[in-house]
Amino acid sequence: MQLKDRVYHHLRDGIIDGTYDVGAALREVEIASRLGVSKTPVREAFVRLEKDRLVELIPYRGAVVAGYTAADLEEISQVRQLVEGACARSAARHATEQDVAEIERNVEQSREALGKGRVDRVAQLLDAFDQLMYRHSRNKWLDELVENLEGHQRRIGRLTVDIPGRLEKSVDQHQRILDAIRNRDERRAERAMQSHIASVMDDRLKAFVRAS
Repeated sequence: MQLKDRVYHHLRDGIIDGTYDVGAALREVEIASRLGVSKTPVREAFVRLEKDRLVELIPYRGAVVAGYTAADLEEISQVRQLVEGACARSAARHATEQDVAEIERNVEQSREALGKGRVDRVAQLLDAFDQLMYRHSRNKWLDELVENLEGHQRRIGRLTVDIPGRLEKSVDQHQRILDAIRNRDERRAERAMQSHIASVMDDRLKAFVRAS
């Protein structure tokens, strides 16, 4: 991996996992020193991250970790419904029995972790469910489309873990998606995924308004 890519992925991963919080200033000199690089690859990373909509480059302030508006959440949800609905539909057609068993294990483990109150583990498994949908769709074009979207989804997902009842609803909705895929019902799989995403978006917007 080239130096500029290493710096980019370090910052991108840090923004997505919350190491760099919304509104945090990303200081060139500090980051360059910590990573043992010059300021040039750091600046290049900032430009790429701005294109990804993870960073804002503000005159006289420099790079700042970007947040989300209510409109951003709605627009991301609309795109996710189209793309991930297509993933679920494709998975219902192409997933092997082994693939379906892998999705089943994910949902079972999610329920088990939920019953034990292991919130962080449930959140990890919900993220992993999305990854399984992408992979088992067997569609390389969808894979390329979801790369940036998936980063935002993981990041936004961290912001909704504390919404009462949200994890339980997500696990139940994942079960419905799994049932449709297991039954090779492409249309139902697509609708179940779109309904799930719309439900998550609705809860996130309500939480967003309360926090504003």
